[in-house]
Amino acid sequence: MPKAWIMRFVTALLLLILAGQAWALEPTGRAAYLMDPYSGRVFLEKESAEPLPVASISKLMTLVLILEAVDRGEVSLEDVVTASPYAASKRGSRIWLEAGEQLPLGELVYAIAVGSANDAAVAVAEYLSGSEESFVELMNQRAQELGLTATRFVNCTGLPEESGPPNVMSAQDAALLARHALTVPRVMDYVSTYEYTMRADTTKIPVLWNANKLLRRYYGVDGMKTGFTTEAGYCMVATAQRDNLRLIAVTLGHKTEGERESAARALLDYGFRNYQSLQLYAQGTAVSTLDCPTGSPRQVDVVLPAPLYITVERGKEVDFVTVIRVEQDLKPPIRQGQTIGTMTVLYQDEVLGTSPLTVAVDVSKLAFPALVLRLAQALAQAVF
Repeated sequence: MPKAWIMRFVTALLLLILAGQAWALEPTGRAAYLMDPYSGRVFLEKESAEPLPVASISKLMTLVLILEAVDRGEVSLEDVVTASPYAASKRGSRIWLEAGEQLPLGELVYAIAVGSANDAAVAVAEYLSGSEESFVELMNQRAQELGLTATRFVNCTGLPEESGPPNVMSAQDAALLARHALTVPRVMDYVSTYEYTMRADTTKIPVLWNANKLLRRYYGVDGMKTGFTTEAGYCMVATAQRDNLRLIAVTLGHKTEGERESAARALLDYGFRNYQSLQLYAQGTAVSTLDCPTGSPRQVDVVLPAPLYITVERGKEVDFVTVIRVEQDLKPPIRQGQTIGTMTVLYQDEVLGTSPLTVAVDVSKLAFPALVLRLAQALAQAVF
């Protein structure tokens, strides 16, 4: 197998046994988006590219930056954060921080994720970056890195500014941010929490309740974030998983909390009723081979490190194609578990599923004498 990009097309016919009657849905609110985060497949959208005020959905980016810093080891959840007078002055949802009060970073992350606390968000932003303004620069930089083209943050909370524009995102950008958040260690631990007691060792005040009521009211929902301001209306990013199918639903610009919940329910219902996730390959399935002229073993199976699921419409036959790509110029040593390429399952131009690829066993680099012997044997075979 050459070292250049490797593509192999395998056409197959997938006949779904579970038949279903597809039903239509007209999303409500100012904008909406429904997607499968694993494949990137989009099922429904409405005005999904329009930049709109998103209120506290902004805090998803705040949480991502905090927990990415924790994952890199730059800060610890046990770090003690001291609230500044500016942080303590924040209005709206808050935990009533006092200037000079000290709380662990992990507790403040719960305050942001569960209680949407503005004072906690600013306190942590200042701790990580020195000022809210510097932290907001990081938010916008990360948005660019994630390809969020209709996103602009002016603060870390989503609170309306006294003058100037609000934080804006498109419904599509909000979904893409949620998709990334799923991959950030610990994010789901926080956004799936429904109730949390602050200052548990002292006053036990306040007790926070997550505004995402679907955590208790909709089977499979385990995150992510709600928001509300007068300008933004009631907004929500919700994610749910059933039978290996995960969905992200975004609904923006509703007049009431009840309308927001109904709209999110309708999007999730649509996704789970019309689509299903099917295992196409089991973990460890060999899908190709890799030739390693300077490695031991010389040839190794290319395998899936985890089961590969595809998302398909219920009750329909699907002609799909699998495409395998392996990185160029791979040289030993290559570790088992190291990503060396990808497998993508396509229906026409739509991605049904994707998976990284690795090698079945470690490939070590041949010692010089063994390499000379292999070259001599290859030369002898070529001559005779």
